[in-house]
Amino acid sequence: MNYKNLTRLVLLAGLPALAGCATLPTNGPTGRQIEASAKGSIDDLPMRLVRVETINEVPPAPTIAPIEPGFDQAFTLPADMVGPGDVLEVNIYEAGVALFSSSGPTGPSSIAPVTGVQAQRLPPVRVDDNGYIALPYIGKLNVIGRTVRDIQAMVQSALRGYSQNPQVMISLRETIANSVIVGGEVVKPGRLVLSTNRESLSDVVALAGGYRGAAKDLVARISRRDRIVGIRLNDIVENPSLDVRMVPGDRITLISEPRTFSVLGASGSVVQLPFNRSAVTLTEAVAQAGGINSNIGNPAAVFLFRYEPDDQGKLIPKIYHLNMMKAGTYFLAQRFVMRDKDVIYIGNAAANQPGKLFQLISQLFTPIMTVTAAVQTVN
Repeated sequence: MNYKNLTRLVLLAGLPALAGCATLPTNGPTGRQIEASAKGSIDDLPMRLVRVETINEVPPAPTIAPIEPGFDQAFTLPADMVGPGDVLEVNIYEAGVALFSSSGPTGPSSIAPVTGVQAQRLPPVRVDDNGYIALPYIGKLNVIGRTVRDIQAMVQSALRGYSQNPQVMISLRETIANSVIVGGEVVKPGRLVLSTNRESLSDVVALAGGYRGAAKDLVARISRRDRIVGIRLNDIVENPSLDVRMVPGDRITLISEPRTFSVLGASGSVVQLPFNRSAVTLTEAVAQAGGINSNIGNPAAVFLFRYEPDDQGKLIPKIYHLNMMKAGTYFLAQRFVMRDKDVIYIGNAAANQPGKLFQLISQLFTPIMTVTAAVQTVN
């Protein structure tokens, strides 16, 4: 077989492959294709295309959501209020006949005056689940919701019929009720006693040794009774009202939830990136991804995809179109603040399609030229 016939054979084999290419190799649609497809809908919700040409089309920056009404109640409980699980230390001081002393009376006939003051420390007393404590000669006392000073008065009053002018000193040996549980991304997780009952969220995190990681990536999840709220630590700096006061029984868990955005299409790199600080603009986001690819990208076809609530609060899909070929658009992009899970797409330049076709043809015909050169060398 001569090289002419061989060339014809390779051409005939390559033509079906070229004809079978319904579309040229690409990494995404062009700007016109995006605009055409934006007339459709997602989940039966019509997509809305917004051309950002003036400041009026730039969406407002996201605001920090306030705490749910009624969650941050402005009340302060006494720091020494007793609750179930607490352990009390009871000291009794008696003058004369000592009721609790080991040298005290053993019966009616052995009663004798004792000079000085007798002090007796009772074994630690735990408050049971129903809020009761049990003491010798007194029996059970309901101490739930009472302070240490209140309990001292109750015990002293109950002993007056048994001892001569008893004095009672009670202290909290172990505090369970007046504490919170801290866990997650903190240096020292565990139970933390509220010394003043005025500690805020940032106070509790600091007392737990501080947080691990970046504040912009951390969310404090507070569980209080049957309600749960989440507060991003970085938002407390901008809105101090979010630094809520802790309440005994709260459970605080610091969770790492970085905010991210994705950049697709003809960018310098297709990548998902975290927010490098609390607020990132569209200009900064494109720059972090390496900008627009100068070989295949179209600066006039920069799109941002996100869900936004309508007037009724229903989330609808929106597409923002920015033409970066216009100088004024760069100023608008600096006012365009990114949100969590935003998607930036940079369209392909339609002018690059002939070049891609030529590249494809070259790839198909390179084997032909190689075979032809080889046949000619052999002949």
